[in-house]
Amino acid sequence: MNTPAPAPSHDPTVPRGALIATGALVAFAFLSVAAVRTGLVPPSADPVAERSQAHVTPAKSRDLVFIDAADGAVAVRDAATGKLTTAVAAGSKTGFIRGVMRGLARDRHLRGLDKSAPFRLTRWSDGELSLTDTATGRTIELGAFGETNRAAFEALL
Repeated sequence: MNTPAPAPSHDPTVPRGALIATGALVAFAFLSVAAVRTGLVPPSADPVAERSQAHVTPAKSRDLVFIDAADGAVAVRDAATGKLTTAVAAGSKTGFIRGVMRGLARDRHLRGLDKSAPFRLTRWSDGELSLTDTATGRTIELGAFGETNRAAFEALL
């Protein structure tokens, strides 16, 4: 004998605790944004501004020009002398340099800027290392990418 299956129970209510937690999370997000926007909480650190405030000076700086070669390598030349500093081969261990430069070149291309303007590689008196695009003013803090990647650029100084 076949007995009909009981009707499934579909309770559409959401547990009260989940609603309270969701409301608290949304309120926290709004209050956090409001605190930063009104100046109650300072925004995240800006390395360029912090260096200026702490009077950190360049210990060593070099202007470099990066040129794409037909074989996928990147030639690195000293902007002042035109002398070849190094060539970064495609697929080499210094692929980080190629990746960073590809991103910066794309930024220049999108803005319609001169691609031959040099990049300034600077080691600061506090030991930090940065790369500044002289065409766009964009600065990349190279220490944020780990010691191995930082060392790849450090070798260009």
